[in-house]
Amino acid sequence: MISPFIFNDKNLFLDRFPVGQVNRSLQAWDAADEYLINYLNDNNLTDSSKNILVFNDAFGALTCNLSDHHVFCVNDSYISQQGIKLNVEQNYITHENITYLTSTDDLPDNIDLILYKIPKSKSFLIDQLMQINAKYSENTVFIAADRAKEIHSSTLKLFEKHLGETTTSLAVKKARLVFTHIENKTNVASPFPTCWEMPSIQEQGKIFSISNRSNVYSREKLDIGARYFINNLPTVSAGSTVIDLGCGNGVVGLSVLDQQPQAEIHFYDESFMAIKSAEENIKTNFPDLAEKCTFNINDCLSSVEGGSVDLILCNPPFHQQTATTDHIAWQMFKDSHRVLKKGGELRIIGNRQLAYHIKLQRIFGNEKLIASNDKFVTTAAIKR
Repeated sequence: MISPFIFNDKNLFLDRFPVGQVNRSLQAWDAADEYLINYLNDNNLTDSSKNILVFNDAFGALTCNLSDHHVFCVNDSYISQQGIKLNVEQNYITHENITYLTSTDDLPDNIDLILYKIPKSKSFLIDQLMQINAKYSENTVFIAADRAKEIHSSTLKLFEKHLGETTTSLAVKKARLVFTHIENKTNVASPFPTCWEMPSIQEQGKIFSISNRSNVYSREKLDIGARYFINNLPTVSAGSTVIDLGCGNGVVGLSVLDQQPQAEIHFYDESFMAIKSAEENIKTNFPDLAEKCTFNINDCLSSVEGGSVDLILCNPPFHQQTATTDHIAWQMFKDSHRVLKKGGELRIIGNRQLAYHIKLQRIFGNEKLIASNDKFVTTAAIKR
């Protein structure tokens, strides 16, 4: 069901993306979006703002409301970007005034107003604040927003450190605004992307150099889930077509190449920074094999041909932005069943309490425990 989002004279109908989510009770906007728009209208801040830069708009609540201006919309999430485009179209708003940017694009010039939805990732927050400080001046108005419980004193200190003097609003409907004066603090070298080393499990003494963009999980070392998954990968035959689904920095697909250089690896993620990191890591560590790999932004595997893949490896996320949900895992498993060849395998890892084996049994009609410990379970299913 599409959520009504009503402000002043605008009556918008917003939907989450993808529209076929299992959990339809989640709405496509939050109290922080509402607070921001009401604050702008109450203080006439959009009257003199010709160019507005919006960061991390989840599904277009801000972008759709401000479409009378020239809006530059920055997202790391392909799903959010597609959700914004969907909501723009279903509210009969023209795309003419909206410029869609990814997290890896350069920021635009001549911005009057920045509206900033605070991301969950601390490193992503720091990275974006540093980019804003380097690009804009005190002439640009900056307002951030989030749920009040997510804005800690440590959060405000980051705004102070990387932008300038910072104050907050009173909480309204459990949301709060953050006002920061851009002071053009002394530019320091960005710590992003971060780089770290990962040993090969195939060849003792062989070390991979791993690069991580700021919004990619496991930024400073190999996380324990990925390590456990890599240690329980199947033996891959030469010529196999393999998908690293939800690839992040690409260490799973990279480990398959380490085991079987004659495999064809396709990396898929909905994060622009993840795909960029995966591509950089393959080109750095396997420059001669990079041409056999593809790096794809997608909503799970929605645009992949059915019956075309031998093996899919996946560590499904169980949240979308700040919402905990299992619809992404469902979609990944259903897409995998469609995309796999007959006899092809989906192998996954997940926290024990997520009980993914039940979903695999329902979709594939079979599942097999590969390995487990106190925290993780690795499970496989075969397309019959």
